[in-house]
Amino acid sequence: MDTKEPRTLLDLAIQCLLSNEHLAIQALEEIPRELFVPLFTAAFTGKHKNTLTSMVKIWPFTCLHIGALSVQESQRELLKAMVESLQFLPAPNSASRCPKLRILDLRQDAGCKTTCPDIINKSTICFHSCAYSEHSIFKMELQENPSSPESEAQPSKVPMELLVDLSLDGTLRESDFFAFLLNKIKQSLGSLHLCCRDLQINNLCECRNSLRHLDLKCVDHLAVDQASLSEVTTLLSHVIQLDRLSLSKITCRSLNGRTFRNFITQLRRMDHLKELNLSSFCLTDHLESVLRVLPASLDFLYLPFCGLSYSDFKFLSECPQANHLKLLNISNNPMYWEDCEPFYHLLQNISGTLQHLAINHCLLTDSTISVLIPALTRCSYLRVFSFSSNPITMPMLMRILELLAPLMALKYVIYPIPVHCYGRWHFQGSLDRQKLMEVQTQLKLMLQEVERSDMNWITYSD
Repeated sequence: MDTKEPRTLLDLAIQCLLSNEHLAIQALEEIPRELFVPLFTAAFTGKHKNTLTSMVKIWPFTCLHIGALSVQESQRELLKAMVESLQFLPAPNSASRCPKLRILDLRQDAGCKTTCPDIINKSTICFHSCAYSEHSIFKMELQENPSSPESEAQPSKVPMELLVDLSLDGTLRESDFFAFLLNKIKQSLGSLHLCCRDLQINNLCECRNSLRHLDLKCVDHLAVDQASLSEVTTLLSHVIQLDRLSLSKITCRSLNGRTFRNFITQLRRMDHLKELNLSSFCLTDHLESVLRVLPASLDFLYLPFCGLSYSDFKFLSECPQANHLKLLNISNNPMYWEDCEPFYHLLQNISGTLQHLAINHCLLTDSTISVLIPALTRCSYLRVFSFSSNPITMPMLMRILELLAPLMALKYVIYPIPVHCYGRWHFQGSLDRQKLMEVQTQLKLMLQEVERSDMNWITYSD
């Protein structure tokens, strides 16, 4: 039997309407505004381009968000069509439905609805409105003077915001989309504000010209891959409020010079930072300089390939900035015997909040990880634990499984292949696949014995 739920009458009516594009566009002038959202969802999913563009022109709400809709490569043309349909002047035909759209949000966000509730009648308020740029719709409307003779002589332009996430990665696809957006901004003659919230930059040196067209005050999530620290510092001086900062492969001649001090000065301004990712950023003996200027409310901290030393681990165990972490990733930092004690205390401090821990490729042995296990067993909210590529024996792996089994929130464990499965420890090509299969079978049986079929133990065999 077909177990799918039957389609509702509304779904059937919408599909019937969309099957006749001409009729669907005509009906937009008559259908209740409450039907616009389900009709938009169906039109976007079904790639009804002409219907979508017509809907944008007479959208009866202040805002329109892509939200939870999945944007595939073939649907990027729909996004362009929606942007192209934005109206900056009042409709000349007074009989036509008056558009209210002020904010078009092309970002994908599973928690964002298609429209925000109307808070005040005739208001441009939206939960996602731009708050910092001088070109936001609020500030642009304040600058308008409707009583001036010039405004009476000609219709005033409608201020709008276009919310996007951008990836300046040098690919032709992204470059073409960015050029299209800039052309639309130019056509608006100052009415359309391009508000980029999530900005990802690959090779900062090659993106300087593109950055000149963006208002960096809008950015709250910034990721930079491949840049000098001085370039990053200059970029940070233009942002106002960041929630997430990710820096990867950042070069700096000296952590004792002016460039690093200027970088720390900019970090000191990040009062609302929740997530910090410093990957392949050598911070040996200087982690304190970075973390101590940040707010004591970090949720996510990534420090892979940072060359952490004993003093860095010791500071981590003591600093208030790391006392409430939900995620900690210190993979690819060799952890020696002396580092285990401060790291043990760190795990104790965050045992009440930690949900995701990654300590991959840290050269952890049976003796060192055995020091950490008691603290790990106290992390009652831990959901993901990854400690792959460490030289652990099979007896220790079995002991870890047995001790972690009572953590009912723990669902995913990425474990290291035991050393006995290699002819030589983690030399490529020396893995004995038969021994690995035996390990996997034994772990599966142990999970059954402790009644944790909901816990997934996986590993990387390549």
